[in-house]
Amino acid sequence: MARFDEVRATFWDNGDYGVQQPLTDEMVREAERVLGVTLPSALLDLLRVQNGGIVADDHDAFPISRPTSWSEDHVPFDHLMGIGRRDGMTSMLDTPHLVEEWGMPAPLVLLSGDGHSWTGLDYRTCGQSGEPSVTWFETDLDTELVLARDFRSFVEGLTAGSSYGDDSVGDHVSV
Repeated sequence: MARFDEVRATFWDNGDYGVQQPLTDEMVREAERVLGVTLPSALLDLLRVQNGGIVADDHDAFPISRPTSWSEDHVPFDHLMGIGRRDGMTSMLDTPHLVEEWGMPAPLVLLSGDGHSWTGLDYRTCGQSGEPSVTWFETDLDTELVLARDFRSFVEGLTAGSSYGDDSVGDHVSV
């Protein structure tokens, strides 16, 4: 079994926090229309298993090569937004508003974040129908860091945040 398939099988944690209605082809078409981009097939593969929610502990962090305000060696990825309009939940469909509100570049599709930092699909280089890189954005510092060349590689690189010892999720550092 390929690494992506292994991660996909264990990607989601239990619970319904952040989970949208089951993903349909019509929802994908509407999302791509609203967002103005073609979404990566690997992302849609994950969202067809579960349409957003909490990421399992084994896959809730991504290793990095240079420090950020979050950590010296990783960034969090504890949830993945789904596609939908479930009341009270942020979804990928909120990207246009959030990108404007937080002063981020476009075109992006936000995957996870809290306003001060985001992980997103970055379409600036590949164009709206290309394969976007996955990039970490720190809005307060106006910095960004490319994490992976594409979403599949990003998922394959996810690790357990708990494996980072004392510099674990939530322990912000100065850069």
